[in-house]
Amino acid sequence: MTQKIGFLLLLFGFFVSCNPKPEAEKLPRIAIAGIGIESSTFSPARTHEEAFHARIGDSIFGRYPFFDEDTDIRKRAEWIPTFLGKSLPGGMVTREAYESMVSKTLTMLKENGPYDGLWFDIHGAMSVEDLEDAEGDLIARIREVIGTEVLVSTSMDLHGNVSQKLAKHSDLITCYRMAPHEDALESKARSITNLLDRLENGMGKPRYKAWIPVPILLPGEKTSTRIEPGKGLYAQIPSVESKEGVIDAAIWVGYAWADESRNHAVVMVTGDDKEEVIQGAEQLAQSFWDVRHEFAFVAPTTSFEESMGLALKSDQQPYIISDMGDNPTAGGAGDVTWTLREILSKKEFKDGAGPSLIYASIPGPELIEQALKVGVGGTVNAKVGAAVDSRFAPPLALEGSVTAIKEGDRDAETEVVVKAGSVHVIVTKKRKPYHHESDFIELGLDPRTTDILVVKIGYLVPELYDMRGDWTMALTPGGVDQDLERLGHKNIKRPMFPLDLDMEDPDLRARLIPASNE
Repeated sequence: MTQKIGFLLLLFGFFVSCNPKPEAEKLPRIAIAGIGIESSTFSPARTHEEAFHARIGDSIFGRYPFFDEDTDIRKRAEWIPTFLGKSLPGGMVTREAYESMVSKTLTMLKENGPYDGLWFDIHGAMSVEDLEDAEGDLIARIREVIGTEVLVSTSMDLHGNVSQKLAKHSDLITCYRMAPHEDALESKARSITNLLDRLENGMGKPRYKAWIPVPILLPGEKTSTRIEPGKGLYAQIPSVESKEGVIDAAIWVGYAWADESRNHAVVMVTGDDKEEVIQGAEQLAQSFWDVRHEFAFVAPTTSFEESMGLALKSDQQPYIISDMGDNPTAGGAGDVTWTLREILSKKEFKDGAGPSLIYASIPGPELIEQALKVGVGGTVNAKVGAAVDSRFAPPLALEGSVTAIKEGDRDAETEVVVKAGSVHVIVTKKRKPYHHESDFIELGLDPRTTDILVVKIGYLVPELYDMRGDWTMALTPGGVDQDLERLGHKNIKRPMFPLDLDMEDPDLRARLIPASNE
């Protein structure tokens, strides 16, 4: 019996030595990189590197809540964050700034490789001096470092542009499905989850990527998903995405205020079932084309003069006027003085007891310097605006009393409120869009009880939209003029709707884009 037990133990030991306990499953190594901006080529402004407020290494995690340490996404991979720069929309990026950021990105990717995947976090509408298709150039140069086998998932804004080069070097690609972009974080998380799933299940690169250029170029103010037909168009995406063999489906409206051949709408569907991928892409593209004549501004739109007339007659607080032409959230310089000049010239606002109006905002470093010297309660008289874009009105002499000073803002750096008559003008050291109620409250202003609120923005972001008493969008001049014909595109592909209203129906058959390693 003893000999038999000894034999069995020996046999068990041999079995264990031949079948060691498996090591813990190795997590995929995924890099994070990206440069994001929406930049108008019709604005004289230029965007420099400091505007991107770059996050390097682990500081990138702090930008997105889905990277918190206890989240599923964070736990499913070994993350290697490199360089991530995100700027407010603005003018073209200088070549020097672009090359500097690209160099830093490539250096960090070289130092920390190899990788199983890359999360490529971009906007898609970056224009760079003397460079066509900046995002295509960026991902191609990244591929030279990380190789063509690495699985790349590209996350974008629906107002971005997808060239064939960007489509080829991206294995997985998606964009937001809402405008305003209330689903931004959800969409980014989806792009990461798709990447993780394909790495974990061993499926890797999708077998098919269908790309369809749709010759439509419309501003975001006409393609909002708050209203039809944008709402219904984007509502079709889940039914395509849910098909067996489809990974993701996306519709890009494109960016209307840049003049490159890639500026137009695009549909892309990725997956492993050729028929479903092609059919889904063609369905979405055809649906987009079929409703092209139905797109209209998301709010009543008229001249500034008529907008102001309606605001002065209204008893709804606040009556919001969108000063659209110089909207810094779409790429405007943010310092066009035309609208503010019109406001301050009106007799209704000359007296401090007149209708209350908040104007947000205008850059004026000279006035900021004066205000810091005289302090709250002091009087300032200095020129503001038109340092960058003086095509429509010159710098404006603004005189009034200082009611608030706030320093330390990430974008504006310093903010000053100047009261001139019954108008409160927010003056900034550097341009800043005003989206949140807290932006005003911190300056001692109550946007809810003011009679009129004028903001340099197009369609209202959710917080302002919910706050509005009434609202019109004013057709004002600037680098993101809503009159696309007045801008004068020269390099986009023609014919293009709505610039060529009598154009024939385009070829909306799917183009299958080769994989990055083909």
